Amino acid sequence: MKTLLHFFLFLITVWVSIIIPAVHCQCIKDQQLLLLQFNKSLVFFGSFYPSTKLISWNASTDCCSWGGVTCSRNGRVLGLDVSSEGIFDGIDNSSSLFHLHYLQSLNLAANQLGSIKESIPSAIGNLLNLRYLNLSHNYYSGQIPIEISRLRRLEVLDFSNFRHFAIPYNIGSPNLYMLVHNLTLRELYLDGVQISEQGSEWCRAISSLPNLRVLSMSSCNLSGPFLESLAKLQSLSVIRLDGNNISAPVPGFFANFSNLSVLSLQTCGLHGTFPKEIFQLPSLQSIDLSGNDQLDGSLPEFPRDGSLQHLDLSGTKFSGLLPNSIGNLKKLSIIDIHDCKFTGPIPKSMTNLTQLVSLSMSGNKLEGSIPSFSGANNVGSIDLSSNGLTGTINSTYWGNLTNLTSLILRSNMLDGNISVALFSLPLLKLQWLDLSSNQFFGPLPEISNVSSYLLNGLDLELDLRNQSDLRILDLSENQITGKIPDWIWSLSNLILLNLSCNSLDSLELHSFKLTNLTYLDLHSNQFHGQFPMFPSPCNAYYLDFSRNYFNSIIPTTIGDMFPITTFLSLSSNNLNGIIPESLCNSRILEVLDLSNNSLSGTVPQCLTAMTKLEVLNIRRNNLTNVDDFSQNCLLKILDMSENHLQGRFLKSLVNCTQLETLDLGNNLITGPFPCFLRNTSTLRVLVLRSNKFYGSIGCRKTNGTWPVLQIIDLAHNNFSGEVPGAALTSWQAMRTSKDDAPGKISNLRYESMGGVYYQVDTILVTNKGIEMELVNVLTIFTSIDFSCNKFNGSIPEEIGELQSLYALNLSNNAFTGAVPSSLSNLSQLESLDLSKNKLSGHIPPELTKLTFLAFLNLSYNQLVGRIPSGNQFSTFEAASFQGNKGLWGPPLTADNNTGFSPPKQEGNHSNPGHEIDWDIICPEIGFTCGFGIAIGSLLFCKRWRKWYYRAMYDMLLKIFPQLEQRFGHHRRHVYVHQRYWRR
Repeated sequence: MKTLLHFFLFLITVWVSIIIPAVHCQCIKDQQLLLLQFNKSLVFFGSFYPSTKLISWNASTDCCSWGGVTCSRNGRVLGLDVSSEGIFDGIDNSSSLFHLHYLQSLNLAANQLGSIKESIPSAIGNLLNLRYLNLSHNYYSGQIPIEISRLRRLEVLDFSNFRHFAIPYNIGSPNLYMLVHNLTLRELYLDGVQISEQGSEWCRAISSLPNLRVLSMSSCNLSGPFLESLAKLQSLSVIRLDGNNISAPVPGFFANFSNLSVLSLQTCGLHGTFPKEIFQLPSLQSIDLSGNDQLDGSLPEFPRDGSLQHLDLSGTKFSGLLPNSIGNLKKLSIIDIHDCKFTGPIPKSMTNLTQLVSLSMSGNKLEGSIPSFSGANNVGSIDLSSNGLTGTINSTYWGNLTNLTSLILRSNMLDGNISVALFSLPLLKLQWLDLSSNQFFGPLPEISNVSSYLLNGLDLELDLRNQSDLRILDLSENQITGKIPDWIWSLSNLILLNLSCNSLDSLELHSFKLTNLTYLDLHSNQFHGQFPMFPSPCNAYYLDFSRNYFNSIIPTTIGDMFPITTFLSLSSNNLNGIIPESLCNSRILEVLDLSNNSLSGTVPQCLTAMTKLEVLNIRRNNLTNVDDFSQNCLLKILDMSENHLQGRFLKSLVNCTQLETLDLGNNLITGPFPCFLRNTSTLRVLVLRSNKFYGSIGCRKTNGTWPVLQIIDLAHNNFSGEVPGAALTSWQAMRTSKDDAPGKISNLRYESMGGVYYQVDTILVTNKGIEMELVNVLTIFTSIDFSCNKFNGSIPEEIGELQSLYALNLSNNAFTGAVPSSLSNLSQLESLDLSKNKLSGHIPPELTKLTFLAFLNLSYNQLVGRIPSGNQFSTFEAASFQGNKGLWGPPLTADNNTGFSPPKQEGNHSNPGHEIDWDIICPEIGFTCGFGIAIGSLLFCKRWRKWYYRAMYDMLLKIFPQLEQRFGHHRRHVYVHQRYWRR
C-alpha cells in the first residue's frame, strides 16, 4: 500500500512538471499575432545593429519563448524588451504594439527610433497596465505626449536622451506636473529632456511623487532654487541633476535623506557653503559636485567604515585640510579633488584605502612630502601635480603598487635624484610617468642590461628594457645633468619622451629601439657638437631640438631620417651650411623652424613648393635667396626676417592666401608696397621694416581689406606720400574696442587639426621708444609703426577710429598740420610717438583723456601753446616735448603765475599761445591809475585839496566829537592850511 502511494505521488509530480508548464507558458494566439504584426512593421537600420532578439520570432514557435518576450502563466504577454535591436522605424499610433493591453513592461531603449519630425506615439497611453516604460536613447523630437499621464500604475519612466546627435525632447505644454502627478513613480529618468522650468515649477512636480527613489534629470535646463517641498521625499536614494542651471545653495535638508546613496550635482552653478553633514550620511556611496566653481565647503571628520566609494569635488572652492579620518573610508575607490583649494599635507592614513583605484589631487595648495600609498595596492592612477609638495621620492613607497599605470607629479617642488625604484620590476604596468617642472637634479641613473643596485638598503633587480608598457616619460623642466642614458633608447613602447629644459649635454644613440616614438622634445638643453644621426626611418611626428648648442651642418639625409614628421624645430643652435633638400622628403611637414642659426645660401625650391607646409621660420640666418612660392601654398606663418634676402620672390606671395603672419623685416628687399597683400584677408601681422621699399602705400586697384590685422610695421623704409585714411578704417580688429572684442585673450599661434602647436613667440617692434623683441604676442596687442619713412601731409583723422590700438609710431617723417584731436578716442593707447615731424598748432587738450598712455613723444615738431596738464600728462618728462620752440608750461618750463606773457621766442614765428592774463592785470592797472589820480589832485588842485580836507575833518568830528571842543573850527583850518603851505 505504501509502495502504491509513492508511485501515485511520482505520477502526480511528473504530470505537474510536464502538463502544468505547458498550459501556463502557452502563448495566447491573438497575442502571438499582434507580436508578429509588430515585427513585420519594423524597419531596421541595417547590418550596423544586428538583431539578437527579434531574429528568434517565428510563427511556428511559442511566442513566450521568443527573445525579449515575457508571459504570464495564462499566456498573456506582460513584458517586451526589444532594446538595442537597431529598429529605425515602424512604430506609430497604428502599431499593433499598442494592442498588447496586458503589457506591464516595455523597453524600446537604444534603437534608432524617431526623427526631427517624429514624436513619441500618443497611443502609448493605451497601455494602462504599464509599470515599466523605457524609451531612452532614441531620436524622438517634439513634446512628450500628455497621454503618458494616464498610466497611473507606472513605477519606472525612462525618457533619458544622451545620444550625440539626438534632438532633445521638449516638454512645453503640458508641463512636468501635468505629466507625472497622477503616476506612482518610484524611478524617473528624464536626462537630456528639455523641460526648461523654474525651481518653483519642477520642484512642485517632483514633490507630488512621495514614493520616488530615483530622480535623474541631468541637462534638462532646470533653474533653481531647490524648494523646501522636496524635503518630504524621504525615500530618495539617487539624486542626479547634473548640467542644470540651479544657481542656488545646496539645501541642508538633503542631509535628512537617510537612504541617499548617490548625489550628483556637477556643473549646476551651485554657490554658498555645502552642508558637510551630507558627507556623513551612512548610506552615501557616491557624491559628485564637480564643476561648481562658486561652491565652497570643507570635508568633515568621516566615521569609521563609511560607505563612500566615489568622491568628486573637482573644480570647486572646497578648502581646508584633508582630514586624517579619510582613511576610515575603506570602500573609497575614486578621489577627485583637482583644482580645489585644499591646503596642508596629504594624510598618511590614505595608505589604508585598499580599494583605491584613482587618486587626483592636482591644482591645490597641498604641501609636505608624499606619503606612502603602499597599502593602496589596487591604485591605477595617481595625479598630485600642480601643488607645493616637497622632499624626495622615497623608493620604498612604490614597491607594492603593481597595478599603477599612471604617476603624475609635475609642477611641484620635489627634489633630489630621480629614484631608480620608479623603474623597478614591480612596476611592470606603468605607462605614464610625469615628473616635469620640479627641482630634480643630478644625472639620470645608468642602468645596464640586468644590474643590481643598492638603494636605501634594498637590492632591486632592474631591467629597464622590460618596462614594455611605459608609453609616456616626461622629465622636462628640472635640473637634470649629464647624458641621456642608453636605457631610455631601449624603451620599445615609448610614445612620448620629453627631456626639455634641463642641463643635459650628451646625446648618443648607441642603441635606438624606440620604434613607436611619435613625440621627442629635447629643446633647451646643452647638447653640443654634431647633430645626432637617428636610424632611418624614425617615425616621430614631433621633433624639437631647439635652443641647444649643436654646431654642425644639418645632416643631408635629415628628411630621410624623419619621413613622417609634421613638426621639426632646429632653431637657436649654431648650425651652419645650407638647408638640405632632403627636408622636402618629409612630405607631410607642417611646421619647420630653422631660425637663429648661421645657415647660408638659397632656400631649396622644393621647400617653397611643399603643399602641406603651414609654418616656415628661417629668421636670423645668412640666407640670400628664396624661390617663388607655389600656387598651392598653404603657409599661415612665414618669418624670413633678418637675412640678406632680395625681393624676387615677393610677388609669388599672392599664392599664399591663408597667411596670418608675414615678417620680412631686416632684409634687402627693394620695391613698391606689395598691394597684392591687401587681398589676404587672414593677415594678422605684417612686418616690412628695415628694407628698401618705396613709394605710396595707397592701393587704388584693390578692394581687399585686412579685417583681422593687428600689427603692421613699415618702419625704416622709403615710403612716401600721404597715409590713406580710408584704408585704416578697414582694419576691423583695431577698430573693435577691447570691451567688445569676442573670445578669450590668447597668444598668437598656429594649431593644426592634428594637434601640432606652434606659437609666434618673437616679433621685433618699436614700442615706447625702445626697439624690442615682443615675446608671446597676444591676440589683443595692436600696433602701427610707420616711423623713419618719408610720409607727408596731415595725419588722417580716421586713425582715431582704431579704438583698440595699443601703440602708434609715426616719428621721423614729414607729417604736417595739427595733431588730430581724434587721437583722444584711442582709449587703449599706451605708446604714442609723433616726434621729428613738422606738426604745428596746439597739443589737443583732449589727449589728457588717454589714461593708459605710458609713453609720449612729441619732440622736434613746431607745436605751440601751453602743454596740457592732468592725468598721464603730468608724468611725462621734458624730453617728450623738447624741440618745440613755441611750447611752454610744465614739464618743459616752470609754470607761469606772474601774469606776464612768456618770454618772446627768437625768430619770426608768431607766438599766439603766450597770452596776457587780464584777470590779474586789469585790477592792478585800475588800482595804480586811481591811486595816481587821487594823489595828483591833492597836490595840484587847491579847491580839491580844501574840499578833501574839509570833508575829512567833518568825518573825523562825527567819529570823534571831542576834537571840536579841543581845537575849534578856525584853529584847525589855519593849522592845516599852514602845514601844507610850508611843504
